[in-house]
Order: sequence, then structure tokens, then C-alpha cells
Amino acid sequence: MKNLFYALFLLSSLTGVAQEKTTSYDEKLAKETGADEYGMKNYVFCLLKTGSNTTATPEEKQKYFKGHMDNIKRLADEGKLVVAGPFMKNDKAYRGIFILNCATIEEAQKLVETDPAVVAKIFEVELTPWYSSASLLLLKGQHEKVAKKIF
Repeated sequence: MKNLFYALFLLSSLTGVAQEKTTSYDEKLAKETGADEYGMKNYVFCLLKTGSNTTATPEEKQKYFKGHMDNIKRLADEGKLVVAGPFMKNDKAYRGIFILNCATIEEAQKLVETDPAVVAKIFEVELTPWYSSASLLLLKGQHEKVAKKIF
């Protein structure tokens, strides 16, 4: 009886594998987003952490944060920044994330070095290659549809 159960389980598992999955594949959109055959692409994940600059005045920090927000908007407008957002209060010194639309750490490093808060060491960054859905690029312009106020 036990062997019959395992045989039926194995058979049902194999028939699920044999079934072909269908998608609503859009070749034009896949090419536009740089998707591979799985609908995925390479990005760089950036973790922003509290930096080593402990001497900046509140006024300087305000100036760097404004520059940081302006830089986020510019990179997003250029299609280089796909997702950005702050972390809530935590004990790990994590401040926020960027998902950058580039394939190499070197290119991502050049992008984050355009951020005044990173240059001033208000934030420090950790960059890691990341593989995710190419459809993330379709988020551009969607935020304005759900936000009453923009920073």
C-alpha cells in the first residue's frame, strides 16, 4: 500500500512536469526591456547604509538629502534607477535600496557616485549583481498614478 502511494505520487508529479506552460509572450516588449528567454535580466541591487560622516551639520544633511532626492529623480528619468525606497527604522543601519538598471558593479558604482549624500559619506553603499524580472522596467510612470504628492 505504501509503495502504491509513492508510485501514484511520483506519477502525478511527472505528469505535472510534462504539461507545457503557456504565457502571453510579447516579443516586442521582451526586446524593449532586455528580457532573456525567462523574462529576466541583470540589474545591480544597491543597499544604502548609514555612512561614516558624523560631523555634518543638520543644514548640511538637509542639503545632501535634497541632492540625494534630486539625483534619484534624475536617474529614474534616465531609466537607470528602477526602484528606490527607504527602510523603516532598524538596528542594522540600513537606510534604503536602489535597483539600478545596469549589468555591472562598475557601472552601478559610477551611478551612485553621482549622489551627493554618497559622496559626502552620509550614506555608504553595498552593490550586488541581481537577476530579476525585466518587467520591473515597466514600473516607470506608475508611481505618479497612485501618489497624491511627490517628493
